[in-house]
Amino acid sequence: MTGILWNFVSFIVALGILVAVHEFGHFWVARKCGIKVERFSIGFGKSIWRKVGKDGTEYTIAMIPLGGYVKMLDGRVDDVPPEMQQYAFDKKPLWKRTAVVAAGPAFNFLFAIFAYWLVFLIGVPAVKPVVGHVAPHSIAAEAGLESGMELKAISGVKTADWESVNMRLVSHIGDETLTMSVVPADSIGAEHQVTMDISNWQFDPDKESAMSALGFKPYTPEISTRLAQVSAGGAGESSGLIAGDRIDVINGEKIDSWQQIVDAIRGNPNKSLTFDVTRDGQTLSLTLVPQSKALSDGSVIGFAGIAPEVAEWPQNYRFDLQFGVFESIGKAIDKTGQVIGLTMTMLKKLVVGDVGLENLSGPISIAKGAGTTADYGLVYFLGFLALISVNLGIINLVPLPMLDGGHLLFFAIEAIIRRPVPEKIQEMGYRFGGAILFALMAVAILTTLHVYNVIKGCSKE
Repeated sequence: MTGILWNFVSFIVALGILVAVHEFGHFWVARKCGIKVERFSIGFGKSIWRKVGKDGTEYTIAMIPLGGYVKMLDGRVDDVPPEMQQYAFDKKPLWKRTAVVAAGPAFNFLFAIFAYWLVFLIGVPAVKPVVGHVAPHSIAAEAGLESGMELKAISGVKTADWESVNMRLVSHIGDETLTMSVVPADSIGAEHQVTMDISNWQFDPDKESAMSALGFKPYTPEISTRLAQVSAGGAGESSGLIAGDRIDVINGEKIDSWQQIVDAIRGNPNKSLTFDVTRDGQTLSLTLVPQSKALSDGSVIGFAGIAPEVAEWPQNYRFDLQFGVFESIGKAIDKTGQVIGLTMTMLKKLVVGDVGLENLSGPISIAKGAGTTADYGLVYFLGFLALISVNLGIINLVPLPMLDGGHLLFFAIEAIIRRPVPEKIQEMGYRFGGAILFALMAVAILTTLHVYNVIKGCSKE
């Protein structure tokens, strides 16, 4: 229950910030263009807080926090007295109306740059993208990717850390091939390329990462079979395990890796396991009964509340992505551009059928992402806000009536024919666009119902 509440609160905070940014763009430019703004609302429905400013604008926070709006004086909606005509939206020149409508998405992009600027200014820990395990006969193995290789670029775009690698891999969903520039572990500086055939790449973002779907994992320091931590109240503590114990045998099977321990515990919820451990030079036999946890797909796994000793990272593998005040601006603009490019690529592939809806995340996944990133810390939450802000800006530019892009489309037609699009045609467009928009929302929600159990009563992963 705590996990659900945290995800929900974090999602509402994130959505409130992004809606406020978007609507403030419309509001600020409208005011600069001499348009009277009657109401600035965050949320829909009944007002839970309101204030009328000295400018006569009503500022409102409403009960349903799933959007917002700016209500401007408009002769197409209300009767406008002659003396107020000059302040009406519909009486303003075309360029001013266009500026007001475009300001919402523009402010979302500007906010993303600002958020990434803060991220790079504060600094975020990063790890060089050095390949760890490569699964035999996988796509990565067939291409020649090997353990210890460092990924320098993917399809010509530099990849300084694993986040960059993941973004580039996701952008190739639906493609036939991708090319990686790599440096072998024993040949520093000898950069060469490997080409992967990804025509049969099966990737489900709800179940695995893009990397594991290709058959490789990031390098991690060696994980010992000796325990570093035993959680209070967990199955491990109940069995008598303590920090410092080395697990040697489980149910008669010799243990050589931590993964064997993980597999044994996950695969035997509520079943007795016999652990032979070494403690202070002596061998002890303990019985552990893993507790159970339900996953989003309905399966049940075991867990014991134990953690292993992990070797230190090589000093040259870890670094901080941190830059100065002015350098961070350029990095933020570049990062925002990459996210815009990735989003546009995915939308294009969705339209032409190269990717399916199962490759996209819906509102439930976004809610969980908000909770997770908020839990990690401010820097990660800022990065999440930037990502969603870019997506919000792009979606609002889709040329569907009811969205900003639909209004801009009508304005473009007006610029060509030298007169406003007839109101009857606009009204038909709004109804048609609204039907499409709600249909798309329904499809998106239906495709995310299967991840409901991810946040239903789950603890944070």
